[in-house]
Amino acid sequence: MSTVSDMNGRRGDEPVTTVSVTGMPGYDIRIGRGLLAQLPGALGTAVRKVLVVHPPTLAARAEKLRQELSDHYQVLLAEVPDAEAGKRVEVAAFCWQVLGQTDFTRTDAIIGFGGGAVTDLAGFVAATWLRGVRVVQVPTTVLGMVDAAVGGKSGINTAEGKNLVGVFHAPAAVLCDLDLLHTLPRTEILAGFAEIVKAGFIRYPEILDTIEASMDVATDPNSPQFRRVVELSIQMKADVVGEDFTEQGPREILNYGHTLGHAVEHAERYRWRHGAAIAVGMMFAAELGRLSGRLSDVVADRHRSVLELLGLPTSYPVGRWESLLGTMQRDKKARAGQLRFIVLDDLAKPTVMQAPDGSLLFAAYQEIGA
Repeated sequence: MSTVSDMNGRRGDEPVTTVSVTGMPGYDIRIGRGLLAQLPGALGTAVRKVLVVHPPTLAARAEKLRQELSDHYQVLLAEVPDAEAGKRVEVAAFCWQVLGQTDFTRTDAIIGFGGGAVTDLAGFVAATWLRGVRVVQVPTTVLGMVDAAVGGKSGINTAEGKNLVGVFHAPAAVLCDLDLLHTLPRTEILAGFAEIVKAGFIRYPEILDTIEASMDVATDPNSPQFRRVVELSIQMKADVVGEDFTEQGPREILNYGHTLGHAVEHAERYRWRHGAAIAVGMMFAAELGRLSGRLSDVVADRHRSVLELLGLPTSYPVGRWESLLGTMQRDKKARAGQLRFIVLDDLAKPTVMQAPDGSLLFAAYQEIGA
């Protein structure tokens, strides 16, 4: 992975940061302002038709984007349900129908324009249409920028769990236009910070220091500190993905907080924001690390203080354990029927805990039970 500054597409004196994901296939993630003007370059010259997948809340902006691209391409819009409601096979089938009726070929492209669920869906549709067409991701939320749109892993949900049907399909490019965050609700920004906090605990403690120094400044999309923690989070994921694209080894550390977190999302029928569920999952992982003798009290307690500073949940009803356990056992991260958790030996030292004893899991959950 490499990071460079590029003055093209800048606004004022603010440069564009390019994070390159290495390996096969490689691609660039661009972070800056006013980046939508770079879409034609990201799509390439061979593309003739473009499908923009977007949520209802971005309908007007998607139409404007269609008009801006119409000089270069035939642009179609596919409005899909927002959040996890859009990550269903019926919604993917709707997108496939649009592609089939408009004769999309392998040289055409899809744009994922929305939050993490929309970019997940767009990536899945692109990977499965004609066994793979070009996709450019334009995330419009904090969560989408630092996690969902980066990495080339996308999927849809089933009644049994989250992301159980999915693919690895690298995007041609990811454009993280910070200007798109200006109208984002405050609660959505804070929820997206759960994945930024995760990056702080598993790779870059500077992120935690920045949030603790001033939560308001760190979470202000106009501040240099906000951009810094976003870039560090993206850099962390790019490094890991470049080393292990199909999650055969090192990429597994990105699941910190996600085993229980996905079970919480499923239990809440996806009414909880992803970041809220992952916050609970990280608390559980911290307690699992503490009770197993791996993690110090100081680092475990820091999870609670940082997450509470952001207003994210740190507990879950104590009586829900059995149902959560059942969901985790069906999770794609389980191997040969055995649960696996990412835990910390210390700050920035993630490791795998394989098949922990059931009594240890229960005890860790009691520590976060409400």
